[in-house]
Amino acid sequence: MHMTKSLALCAGLLASTFSTAAELPRDQPDAVGMSSARLARIAPAMQRYIDAELTPGVITAVMRHGKLIHYKAQGHMDVASAKPMREDAIFRIASMTKPIASVALMMLWEEGRFQLRDPVSKFIPEFAAAQVSTTADASGTTGELVPPKRPIQIRDMLTHTAGLANNYSGNVAAYRQAMNTPRPKSNAEQIKRLAALPLNYHPGEEWQYSAATNVVGHLVEIISGQSLDEFLRQRIFEPLQMPDTHFYLDNTKGGRLTTQYTPDENNKIKAQDPGSKQSRWITSPRNLFSGAGGLVSTVRDYLRFQQAMLNGGEIDGNRILAPSTVSLMLENHTGDLPLWLPGPGMGFGLGYGVVVDRGAAATPLSEGAGYWGGAYCTLSWIDPEQNLVGVLMTQVRPYSHINIRQDFQVLTYQAIID
Repeated sequence: MHMTKSLALCAGLLASTFSTAAELPRDQPDAVGMSSARLARIAPAMQRYIDAELTPGVITAVMRHGKLIHYKAQGHMDVASAKPMREDAIFRIASMTKPIASVALMMLWEEGRFQLRDPVSKFIPEFAAAQVSTTADASGTTGELVPPKRPIQIRDMLTHTAGLANNYSGNVAAYRQAMNTPRPKSNAEQIKRLAALPLNYHPGEEWQYSAATNVVGHLVEIISGQSLDEFLRQRIFEPLQMPDTHFYLDNTKGGRLTTQYTPDENNKIKAQDPGSKQSRWITSPRNLFSGAGGLVSTVRDYLRFQQAMLNGGEIDGNRILAPSTVSLMLENHTGDLPLWLPGPGMGFGLGYGVVVDRGAAATPLSEGAGYWGGAYCTLSWIDPEQNLVGVLMTQVRPYSHINIRQDFQVLTYQAIID
């Protein structure tokens, strides 16, 4: 009798806990101008990648006009054990952390704590001594070191125009070595090391995808007086009801952490980071909080974040930004600078890539859409013109040999009929 009561009480508590995390409203695709039959093309296309052993499993989700009209989990969280993909699976979202960290800094901008053109050195004095390498040599062993033509501004860090080394260039190894070996004791120590390295180019003169959003995260810490972890939890994750978004995990959250894969010599997936308690997201020291790429999350949590942005900064009555600030973040802040990673027709806003010319970009996304993906083949975007949010999560790195993210975008837009 007592056991029955106890079980009933536990069930009630679980139901209560679940209900506190507000669920996204659902509707039929046809009610929001999308074709059910055409949306049904998404799953077979994703399954082809799974069957070819190019990816372990996938979740795809689409919202339009604030309604969830497609949510599909396919394949496996762990292939070796044939563990089916769960709808509430937890993924390493890597650079999809960047829009969140950028939003955090813009929340402080709204409080009048800084201006976008303020020099970064106003808050991190070490950047006042920055020098530019005439040979783009992060180690500073070749060429000359010359003063920058102007100081690095906070907006440069948000837009990847600060002068920091390209994440994909050969000399970025010097940045990573200096920043991470030995492991820094804090974000502050890591960013001080970064500030001591030569810049690759004069601030504002190039776009190079870099560790700049780690600086953004540390600026949040300095200006707010909180760790980035605390600030995101208190000011974004709790208000937006994102309970499964973290920098580190205490455990696998009931086996919900996915295994992460990498391609072998034949591009077939092989496990790299387990979805078990041995995952580095569980075992790593918890002293660094990477604004550039440290978070794990779920499709549901990220949908809520993106829907809040699409709504102009709020969801379910919880506002984190003003509509005008969201609009500013989705403007192109990089002018005509070539952006080699997003490619032609793309610009960069404050934390988001933005579509400037959809013809040149050869993308189905509308002009003005904001997007970014992660190193483990995750992707999300918001499209104000179509009032649409898309999220794809899988776990394979690198992924340049597959077009699963582009295919999902095409399959989403071909389903819009009104």
